[in-house]
Amino acid sequence: MIRNAVAAFACVALAAACSRSGGPNAHAAGASEPAHAVAPAVQSHAASTAASVAGSSGAPAQHIDGAPLIVESPDLVHIEYRTYGHGEPAIVLVHGWSCSSAYWSAQLDDLKSHYTVVTVDLAGHGASGRNRRDWSMVHYGADVAAVVQHMGNAHVVLVGHSMGGPVVLEAAARLGSRVIGIIGVDTFKRIDLPPPARDQVEKQIEPFRADFIGEMHRFVPEFLFRKSTDPGLVRKVTDDMARAPPQIAIPTLVALNAMDFASVLQSVHVPIIAINSDFGSLTNEARIRKHVPEFRAIVLKGTDHFLMMDDARQFNPILLHEIAVLAGPDEHKSPAS
Repeated sequence: MIRNAVAAFACVALAAACSRSGGPNAHAAGASEPAHAVAPAVQSHAASTAASVAGSSGAPAQHIDGAPLIVESPDLVHIEYRTYGHGEPAIVLVHGWSCSSAYWSAQLDDLKSHYTVVTVDLAGHGASGRNRRDWSMVHYGADVAAVVQHMGNAHVVLVGHSMGGPVVLEAAARLGSRVIGIIGVDTFKRIDLPPPARDQVEKQIEPFRADFIGEMHRFVPEFLFRKSTDPGLVRKVTDDMARAPPQIAIPTLVALNAMDFASVLQSVHVPIIAINSDFGSLTNEARIRKHVPEFRAIVLKGTDHFLMMDDARQFNPILLHEIAVLAGPDEHKSPAS
């Protein structure tokens, strides 16, 4: 039951299975240091290489579609991101606990034909740097904000899977009116509730401290996926997740469970939409709206925690529709739209 409570609050790595003693929502792509030259104060684009560096001028960074770009976070961590397509608003895709931006690949083609699309590797994940001591949601939100601040788009929609949901809330609080909406993917199920007690969190996390790799291999297939899910996808996510560096993953999970949603929501004044699975804990929209009136939920039946990967055919049209609603009829789109 302790695992239940922590999983439900986390709304991420532990969220999908909270009603079944839930646990982490992760995907981990090796968080190696990016081997790119960085000049944080100067905007540049190296056409002869795959890597580009975003400057601090606030002007839009030039890019080759899908080529890596780098910006520095406020605490001087290299944050890698990639941009695709053109148009307003920009759609910023943020991954979950111990995962990487690669987990959004099934959404790119559908989105980039209408909008500028940005995928971000949070610090300690994917190709972004690891030189950080504080793995709080505030700092992860600053990673996302740093990327957006170097983009030329007037408006952005922030999309976060699992832990990425709390992260984009923190980013939105920093970005102000540029953010026109927030979309969470299998997250925000306990956005209206206080964090669990610290002793509960510690009991939940102890198995990961004792044997991180072994616990991931036990936990992910049992609590994050339905028995009917493609075994290849289950194996991929399990292997990715087990490769996450525990010295980053565990402090991140502790910080996630300490997040006070009520505090950050005071600075967020845009619609919040959740596209959630019916796997694990349910999304009680009526309860949440009593505390977060701008919240709305769409529940996809038969999906699991990684619904954007497991059922992109069902997920993508709904994501596109919700983005179009947030953008409104007056938002400029790319010619492809």
